[in-house]
Amino acid sequence: MKTTTGQPTSHRYDMRSSDYPTLSEAFKVWARIGLLSFGGPAGQIALMHQILVEERKWLGEKRFLHALNYCMLLPGPEAQQLAVYIGWLMHRTLGGVIAGVLFVLPGVVAIMALSWVYAIWGNVGIVEAFFFGLKAAVLAIVAQAVYRIGKRALKNSAMILIAVAAFVAIFAFGVPFPVIILVAGMMGYVAARRNIAAFRSGGGHGKIGAVQVADADTLLGEESPDHTQVNRAWAFRVSAILLGLWLVPVGALFLALGPAHVFSQIAGFFSVMAVVTFGGAYAVLAYVAQEAVQNFGWLAAGEMLDGLSMAETTPGPLIMVTQFVGFMGALRDAGTLPPLMAATLGGLLTTWVTFTPCFLWIFLGAPFIERLRNNQNLTAALSAITAAVVGVILNLAVWFGLHVVFAEVKPLDAPGLDLLIPVLSSVNLAAAALTVIALLAVLWRGMGTIQVLLLCAGLGVAARLTGIA
Repeated sequence: MKTTTGQPTSHRYDMRSSDYPTLSEAFKVWARIGLLSFGGPAGQIALMHQILVEERKWLGEKRFLHALNYCMLLPGPEAQQLAVYIGWLMHRTLGGVIAGVLFVLPGVVAIMALSWVYAIWGNVGIVEAFFFGLKAAVLAIVAQAVYRIGKRALKNSAMILIAVAAFVAIFAFGVPFPVIILVAGMMGYVAARRNIAAFRSGGGHGKIGAVQVADADTLLGEESPDHTQVNRAWAFRVSAILLGLWLVPVGALFLALGPAHVFSQIAGFFSVMAVVTFGGAYAVLAYVAQEAVQNFGWLAAGEMLDGLSMAETTPGPLIMVTQFVGFMGALRDAGTLPPLMAATLGGLLTTWVTFTPCFLWIFLGAPFIERLRNNQNLTAALSAITAAVVGVILNLAVWFGLHVVFAEVKPLDAPGLDLLIPVLSSVNLAAAALTVIALLAVLWRGMGTIQVLLLCAGLGVAARLTGIA
């Protein structure tokens, strides 16, 4: 078999082969993945590996991991970006668009529907009890994420020190998340340049699934398709289109409504988030919680937990919780619009500026991916960033825990500190008991995400019905 340039290739099939999936067949596969993508980024990556590598054999283990490790270098949700990358790899730009849109579409619809329910009936007893139980489950799931990522990332004392420093910086001193990530990445890069051994141990994922498929035994084979070669004209053209789709609406809102309008604030904040939020969904949520709750006042800490509960129980990227944040922010500052209309527009605007950049990062950067494959300096920077993310997610777990277990927290009055401490007399014993049950279920019994969410939701409803909580 030869390529269009007449050169031999080791591809087992090409896009014209009857065995190669058509775009309509790929559409069905990506729709299936989108509808089944529960459980946060780890579960979604495992699902894609199961379907695309083990079942369909579209691509092999090395190519899958290479794409995943590239996506880890990018800001934003790595699972969604991985879907865009593989869709582009299989069926060019349109394939990437289809894969990326179908990956998030079920979550967009589900979160919007739940946001309406929450806005209209959130204070009704049974709904409130349902979310009361889910808060404890979410706290346990975040704690599990700290353990899992920490086990993989904190391989030596240098990485542990970075994680501890990141936690102290954000929890005790309120250092912004982007600053922490930037400093960690620079440390890793400089340390690798100086050949410090602790920073050269690698920062990517290990094996994903139980079945390992060789690249040579897949539809794509071992060589890169022709359309993946670097084409600067195409890269600049697609970048210009995506930058326009992303930034023109943001600029128009600032010019038409002014920077103080809630829509302008939403567009501006989540556009910045799309650029600086490295480290995966839970690290992003720490940043969003810090800004949306404490700085913008779009929603309360408990409501942020409720939104995360929605994202955990629906398909799609976990970062879809940002749609709920934008929904609540616009709901409470609707101006002349009906509140629910403003909220819906705010939620959709949030989703647009959060996910549009993901396509830009892939379509612009993916053709250059081979140049990053063996770059040890970038790998070291990723290792340091991942270690810092452990500290950031630990901050998220502690922050959530304070607001779940205690009805009141207050800032510590000390120079230079930005630290919240609980009012011990405000402890909610029922919430504390539910949290312990959730932690035991996840960390000791190894219960899955959906199972622990259902367990805690049921216990929350029972506690309210019996008057315990």
